[in-house]
Amino acid sequence: MTKPSIAPAPLETDSAPARERKPDWIRVKAPTSKGYGETRKLMRDLKLTTVCEEAACPNIGECWTKKHATVMILGDVCTRACAFCNVKTGMPRAVDASEPGHVAELAARTGLEHIVITSVDRDDLPDGGAGQFVKVIRALRDQAPNTTIEILTPDFRGKMAAAVEAIVAAGPDVYNHNLETVPRLYPTIRPGARYYASLRLLEEVKRQDPRVFTKSGVMLGLGEGRLEVHQVMDDMRSAGIDFLTMGQYLQPTPKHAKVIEFVAPQAFAAYGAIARAKGFLQVAASPLTRSSYHAGEDFAQMRATREAQLAKASGKLG
Repeated sequence: MTKPSIAPAPLETDSAPARERKPDWIRVKAPTSKGYGETRKLMRDLKLTTVCEEAACPNIGECWTKKHATVMILGDVCTRACAFCNVKTGMPRAVDASEPGHVAELAARTGLEHIVITSVDRDDLPDGGAGQFVKVIRALRDQAPNTTIEILTPDFRGKMAAAVEAIVAAGPDVYNHNLETVPRLYPTIRPGARYYASLRLLEEVKRQDPRVFTKSGVMLGLGEGRLEVHQVMDDMRSAGIDFLTMGQYLQPTPKHAKVIEFVAPQAFAAYGAIARAKGFLQVAASPLTRSSYHAGEDFAQMRATREAQLAKASGKLG
């Protein structure tokens, strides 16, 4: 495996050369299926935003065909401007009071077994938007009690302790917060966040309720080094994180951070094997892996793995 460059990830300018052509393993077909159209219409009818569209996810065709989607609450405008993200930046609109009910209606109407809820950063709100996550979780428990709930939250900068306490008390099944990249690249890739603050957030979730599965993800191809990635894995395990996702970073527009390397599938497989050896309950590592890709299947597998471990430990104790 070719060792990745560890140079910082520069931002392209309008005068920068054309982006490197994507390798065959990263290309996907344009979405055209009937299921895709039906999912898109349902989202419009319920006035819901999805990260699938806002972040230009390459898996949207596959997921929407299966009526899987990641709902993005609290609007479609973010108060931050991360160098990797395609979501709009600016002053968000007021919080939609009807949104929790619409999310619950989506789950009930489609019979979803598992739903993923994420949001933009809302640094403008006193609680960072935590209260809306709580309302969505409660509405889902009321209207779709058989649906398992995965949330993917921002870091609630300056408001983390109260936000995490409120959300964990509402009882999500999975709490996801992405570290995104290695600490060295935070100043250029994720300048509004702090690496160790994100780790503490996930550690705090586990401290408050060990039954909640914790999850985090990183993007590869931004100029990170192999040993830096290994260190992030160790940091995650020290924080008790159960589930690691690893996927290829794709540059949304020429103004976003440049792809330094298209990491080969074999390299992802090697990272995945190392992560499993480090003790993660579940690992998803491939070029097209994203935080919520196959989230329901992965949750079921992770829960089964934990149950098997607990049963084994109980047998030994008995």
